[in-house]
Amino acid sequence: MKEMLKILKALSDSNRMRIISMLKERELCVCEITDVLQLATSTVSKHLSLLKEAGLIEDEKDGKWVNYRINRERSLLIDDCLAMIDKHTERDIELLNDKLKLLITDRNMICGT
Repeated sequence: MKEMLKILKALSDSNRMRIISMLKERELCVCEITDVLQLATSTVSKHLSLLKEAGLIEDEKDGKWVNYRINRERSLLIDDCLAMIDKHTERDIELLNDKLKLLITDRNMICGT
């Protein structure tokens, strides 16, 4: 039950739900997530930390970037939660708008390389 509570608490924020939805599309760095959400980097980092602590996401260093993605070695419980999110948010306007923003989000333009 502790794992379930940790996961549900991590998913109980609309911005964290938005992050999960974006990461289901592709791996992203903090600057890309910040750009789409229009939040401070520190706020996005805190959200990412909570999602990672719950086992929902993982990160990987790639040169100067830290890429975040849905955890590849997730539990069945996390799979169930992600499926529930898909089922009940597929027509959410905010999430659809985020996906559209992702199409034009380019880390090289945002962060400079």
